[in-house]
Amino acid sequence: MPGPFVHHIDPVIGTVAGVHLWWYGLSYTLGFLNMHAYFVRRRAALGLSTRAVYGLSTLTALGVLLGGRLLVVFYERAYFGAHPLMIPALWMGGMATHGLILGGVAGVAAFCVLDRQSFLRMLDALAIPAALIMGLGRIGNFIDGEIVGSVTTVPWGVWFPDAEGFRHPVVLYDGLKNLLIVPVLLWVRRRGHPPGGLAVRFIILYAAFRIPIDLLREYPTTWLSLPTGQTMNVLLTLAGLGLLLKNRRRPIEGPSVPPAGVVRGPTAQPAWWQRVALALLVVAPLVIPSDGIRDVPVRYAARHPGLRHSALYPPISLPGRGR
Repeated sequence: MPGPFVHHIDPVIGTVAGVHLWWYGLSYTLGFLNMHAYFVRRRAALGLSTRAVYGLSTLTALGVLLGGRLLVVFYERAYFGAHPLMIPALWMGGMATHGLILGGVAGVAAFCVLDRQSFLRMLDALAIPAALIMGLGRIGNFIDGEIVGSVTTVPWGVWFPDAEGFRHPVVLYDGLKNLLIVPVLLWVRRRGHPPGGLAVRFIILYAAFRIPIDLLREYPTTWLSLPTGQTMNVLLTLAGLGLLLKNRRRPIEGPSVPPAGVVRGPTAQPAWWQRVALALLVVAPLVIPSDGIRDVPVRYAARHPGLRHSALYPPISLPGRGR
């Protein structure tokens, strides 16, 4: 049985030209790479050309980053209203996990409109990579020492850098839950499901099983009289259940039935700018530290003095943990 753990992990991978690279940001990079590789492997079954796969990956990754950021802006609208120039400052932190889901859906929707694809089919394609991205992201949260649970005496409790006492490592609970969703969705996909059925099950499994985990978490912000994350958990669960009931009326599509207009050959190769755009979206998240907007220089300058003297990292004071 493991004993309590005192968290001394350095969340910074390294520094390039004065910009710090974070383990949390690396989780996005790895998640986006896995998502793109998954779309490439499933290209024929999805009826997509290689160029279309690049479009799907690019718009989805862009939607994930924008959605995660904009939900934090909504949670902390008083601060961002007074400091609008901080909205694009991802290197100061501030991503909301529920926003990642909503943004990913918006990115898929944009791709489907532009490429005239089935929205439900593309959402199903996103479900499994999304679960993996969420799992990796929570590992990044833990490495950064953010998002603490309640005080506990369990043998696996963790003493986090900015919290007194041993705490439940709620991000590891949530990360394990997200990773366990993957085999469930693979099983559903093998059995066959109506279009949209895989995506709806992901939403329900993600949100519903996060509710008991978040009961062990300390939230400093509220929305609709509940902790911000719990409000989103409840809303997504209810929406998912409603969509599942509606989805069950659709005919089941077996896993071996390809969509109409399937593309078998390596036709329509991506343009150079599509490759560059996707590469930038894969690399850019490396600058994102974990949790919401907060005083990065004060917190990490003892270990990384460059943070204190860089114009990129102005000192601010705002907890912003609505994730």
